[in-house]
Amino acid sequence: MVGSSRTTPKVAVIMGGPSAERDVSLSSGRECAVALREAGFEVVEVDAAADLCARLQEIKPDVVFNALHGRWGEDGCVQGMLEWMHLPYTHSGVLSSALAMDKERTKAAYRAAGLPVVESILAPRDEVRMRHVMPPPYVVKPYNEGSSVGVYLVEAGANRPPALSEDMPEVVMVEAYAPGRELTTTVIGDRALTVTDIVTEGWYDYDAKYKPGGSRHVIPAEIPAEIPQEIFDACLDYALRAHVVLGCRGVSRTDFRWDAARGLDGLILLETNTQPGMTPTSLVPEQAQALGISFPELCRWMVEDASCNR
Repeated sequence: MVGSSRTTPKVAVIMGGPSAERDVSLSSGRECAVALREAGFEVVEVDAAADLCARLQEIKPDVVFNALHGRWGEDGCVQGMLEWMHLPYTHSGVLSSALAMDKERTKAAYRAAGLPVVESILAPRDEVRMRHVMPPPYVVKPYNEGSSVGVYLVEAGANRPPALSEDMPEVVMVEAYAPGRELTTTVIGDRALTVTDIVTEGWYDYDAKYKPGGSRHVIPAEIPAEIPQEIFDACLDYALRAHVVLGCRGVSRTDFRWDAARGLDGLILLETNTQPGMTPTSLVPEQAQALGISFPELCRWMVEDASCNR
């Protein structure tokens, strides 16, 4: 963290914003603000709007804690503004944020690093509505949103293509469905923490991610009763390699699917989140806590790691 003449460093927590994930971001930001005050920082909460630059010029923070999710806050846009303003900030920089937000380009980076992914294509929304652009089962989603916003599952044997809503983008990502368990691993700096086994009754959608009781998180995943040591270790290795190949900084979280019937060949990467959720039900704080890192300690580390030129 860049030094300050103030006895107590001032942190601006930016949250909210105009993306589809506004509500989740507000929850993350408020939780982080509470934790940062507990950790001893002076905290100003900022609901990011068109006047964000002017607000930050007025506040003059030592560090900006980025609690934004989704478009504009997670895709390199706000990171570029903070670089222009020479304000140290948390999480990943401009290029890494933009790359990780684009799911198809993320997969290209994964492939180049030898990380396993499933087949996917970008296709016009109207064409996806008219015909199966790949054999079912498959998933249709925006290629530049997070939190399972606007995700459609087309099951095996489906006669009709999906009836995509009008608010889906003109070009969508169509991805072969990966069966199996949902696993995830957090990376902090250069350390992969642990593996969470996410247990749901059905599709791990937006509600399952963010509503209390929507899913059950087993931390760490049970070895060997549920997850073999080989799979656990591979998740740690793959998450750290993904963090490095995408150029991530600070905290990231990589999500996996594992088909137990295929062993190690059944483990594939879904995506890497450069702005993972920090809500009461979020995975990153839970993994940190499981390793003895309290939420205020985690937030403090993120502020101390903040910089420009990320």
